[in-house]
Amino acid sequence: MKAVGIIPARFASTRFPGKPLIMLEGKSMIQRVYEQARAANLQEVVVATDDDRIRDHVEGFGGKVTMTSAHHQSGTDRCHEAYTNLKASFEVVVNIQGDEPFIQPEQINKVLDCFSQKEAQIATLIKPVVSAEELFNPNSPKVVVGTHQQALYFSRHPIPYLRGAEQEEWLSRHGYFKHIGIYGYRSSVLAELTQLPPSALEKAESLEQLRWLEHGFKIVTAVTQLDTIGIDTPEDVQKALQYLNSN
Repeated sequence: MKAVGIIPARFASTRFPGKPLIMLEGKSMIQRVYEQARAANLQEVVVATDDDRIRDHVEGFGGKVTMTSAHHQSGTDRCHEAYTNLKASFEVVVNIQGDEPFIQPEQINKVLDCFSQKEAQIATLIKPVVSAEELFNPNSPKVVVGTHQQALYFSRHPIPYLRGAEQEEWLSRHGYFKHIGIYGYRSSVLAELTQLPPSALEKAESLEQLRWLEHGFKIVTAVTQLDTIGIDTPEDVQKALQYLNSN
């Protein structure tokens, strides 16, 4: 199976402008993501950006980069344009978050393995929830899955709701999963996803993947025990540095 990894990277982040270029112990965040992706079972890795500074930096460390529109509403749309720019055929496109510098190659490979199932159109990762803080954090989306590991629904609220149980008992009485935001798409499906209008569920939860479920696409999940460290704000940089120093 031929697969390409695409790393969307915007400079104009609302909460943290320029974050792809922040330095973490001698390497930029985007370089760390790129190098982790290159160690996975991908035939190609490319950064998709709308900013000349990011383009020049990626080319400076020997990475591959493609320029995309500044007006995309989602990383999925940016991935599709980047894939189109490549003018090459890949069976699977993996959307790798540009603000998770410690994504592990084995996590990317788990996403790729999902496509051994012929019915898999989209794939993503889930991780068991281990604390009440995670469970009730609306910035950490939860997911429920079916008997064949297909995603049934994503929510910022803990799901399922445990009727008749106090919230402090929920984790001990049910196994919850949180969503790890990496996606794989069959390339033909990726093109279809970009044509879908926003859906009611997506707008309610502010979760793009609900648009795909609402329109009938199948999302297969794989379980990882590894967490990721996303850098969304300047305050998160210290957390990333602590991780580096302890690993």
